[in-house]
Amino acid sequence: MSQQELAQREAEAASTAVRREPAAEQNTSVLVPLVDVSEDDTGITVVADVPGASRETLSLDVDSDTLTIEAPIALNPPTELQAVYAEVRSGRYRRSFTLSRELDSQRIEATLKDGVLTLRVPKLEKARPRRIEVKTA
Repeated sequence: MSQQELAQREAEAASTAVRREPAAEQNTSVLVPLVDVSEDDTGITVVADVPGASRETLSLDVDSDTLTIEAPIALNPPTELQAVYAEVRSGRYRRSFTLSRELDSQRIEATLKDGVLTLRVPKLEKARPRRIEVKTA
């Protein structure tokens, strides 16, 4: 997948990021986390904002060529505070990506720090650009 195709897909996805979709449970929303995607010669990096998600509840699944990020939203205000207004009471994050055939879905690495999920998806060795040395005969 070229950078232009990836950027176009992300722009389309970002336009829906502020919308909430009804989920199966009443008063539960599915929120689409905002992401940044960058590419270099060795693969892509996806950075997603998932505040309130924990390592234990975060689910990353690859099915065929689809990568899905999912996590329940756990916003736990201090007990001494009472919510006056809350747009998100409960819900979950969910975002799916179609992975290019150039990417190695078996070697995805994920880290979560301060509500920010970082995924590193390496390119397959055969898809990486390489320089060919010219030898003299």
